[in-house]
Amino acid sequence: MRRLPIKDGLIYKYQRPYPPTMTSKAVEMVAELMALSARTAPKGRGQDSIVIRTVAGDELKALAAKMRSLGESTGMKIFPRDAGNVEQSDACVVIGCKGADVAGIDCGGCGFATCKEMLFAQEAFASKETPFHGPNCAIKMADLGIALGSAAKTASLHNVDNRIMFTAGVGALSLGWLEGCNIAYGLPLKVSGKSIYFDRSA
Repeated sequence: MRRLPIKDGLIYKYQRPYPPTMTSKAVEMVAELMALSARTAPKGRGQDSIVIRTVAGDELKALAAKMRSLGESTGMKIFPRDAGNVEQSDACVVIGCKGADVAGIDCGGCGFATCKEMLFAQEAFASKETPFHGPNCAIKMADLGIALGSAAKTASLHNVDNRIMFTAGVGALSLGWLEGCNIAYGLPLKVSGKSIYFDRSA
């Protein structure tokens, strides 16, 4: 097994020719710009139900630890795999959507005839042990997808490697970081010579 270089007690898979503090500040700045992009992304009916949190330092370690714990409790191997990525990341942006918010147009996209019926079904579902909770407003879920895409676009424009992760969102929800949200995703960020988010074990 190839030994990885160690410096200041930390393992670096990809050596950096620049100070880590400079990298951290730059990535955290991009994370804030991603949060801005998610906040200003188009929303159905102009109603904002998106909740955003940027994570770095000790909070990033806490998120990775929670993801590993979820892997143990669920038996899903993707949790510890993704936790390894989060541990190596410089920051993470988590984005969720408030579950009790609805567009209020009774469109039927959620599978129920009215928003009121959907919210009633949501209450019955709340006690179930699942990573996400629903049903949720179809329009609000589209808003969440647009916000995630806008945030990922901003990371790409600034050349910061990232990947949208279901597992990181579940970890953030489990930690109670996104109050009122039923669904969330995380976008970990990393600056290195090669993206750590691809060429991974299944």
